[in-house]
Formats: sequence, C-alpha cells, structure tokens
Amino acid sequence: MSGIARERGLSVCVAESLTSGRLANTVGAAEAASTWFAGGIVAYLTEVKERVLGLTPGTDPCSATCAEQLAAGALALFDADICVSTTGVGGPGPEGGHPAGTVYLGWATAEGRGHRALALVGDPEQVLEQATAAAVRLLVLHLEAVRPAGPRRHDGASASQRPGASPIRRGAPGADAAAIASSISAS
Repeated sequence: MSGIARERGLSVCVAESLTSGRLANTVGAAEAASTWFAGGIVAYLTEVKERVLGLTPGTDPCSATCAEQLAAGALALFDADICVSTTGVGGPGPEGGHPAGTVYLGWATAEGRGHRALALVGDPEQVLEQATAAAVRLLVLHLEAVRPAGPRRHDGASASQRPGASPIRRGAPGADAAAIASSISAS
C-alpha cells in the first residue's frame, strides 16, 4: 500500500464506524504514511455521519449505500485520491435487523464508488479484525487502479481555491457536508 501510494503520488483516507479507528491505525502504521495518508474519521452516531460525511438522512447505517456515502464524504473532506470506509454490526448480537458479522466496506475515488458486503463469523473482536484486514485489502486493490493526481493538486492552488474544495477545511460555519460530498462525487 505504501509503495503504491508513494510511487504514484496518491493520497489515502479512511472513514470508519464499525472499526472505530482500527483501520486508520493500521494504515497509519505503514511505511512513510506521513507522506500519503491524509487521515481518517470515526463517525459512530448516525447524526454525525449525516452532518460531517454527507450520509443521506434515513439511510440504514448498516448498508451498502451508507458505506459508499461515508467513503465519498471522507474523500471530499480530506481531498484524497481514494477512501475506504467500514460500517456494520460487530456483535455479539444482531442490531437494527442485521445479524452480527454483517459488514459493508465502501470505497470512493474521483472516478466512482462502490462497496463490498461481508458476512463475517466470530466474536466481536474477530469481526473487527477481519473487517479491518478486508478493508486494507480493498484499499490496496483500488489503490492500484486509481489514476495519479492531476492538476487539481499540483497547480499551486490552495485547497480553498480549488473547484469543489470543502468549506469545512476553511472553517465555514454551518457548512453543508452533504452538498459538498454530492458535488465532489458527481464530478
């Protein structure tokens, strides 16, 4: 992962619910992460997912749609080249009508987004470990397919001057993350 990101000049970010920082910890421990890992966000409460990452209100937090929207929202927030997200039910019991071990991984790039559904088996610790490992594999898979950053990052413009730049980074009060995420993912 580190070699691909550094060689191609790509930036990576993660958005987590289920894994509660484990994915960011794993990615951030990779070699020279300070040169390619833009960061990660942990959003457990649905309201936070909606406000910060642009999750459409009423979306099932344990769904493919949620995983994709979390990834797209964090991609915009961090202005990264690729984002992978995690959401689901760790267990030990079912939640919201979903059995324990139901996990959705989302991914987003400037070219598109998608998801992977998993049905993991084990206690909560095992589910989190398996989800984190699967998310890293998904990240590497999609990292290999991402086109290197173009002029949007290398034209000398600051983040606030680039089209589609997030006003959240500029500190705009009341910034609408949903509008930002949808405008970025549509481009």
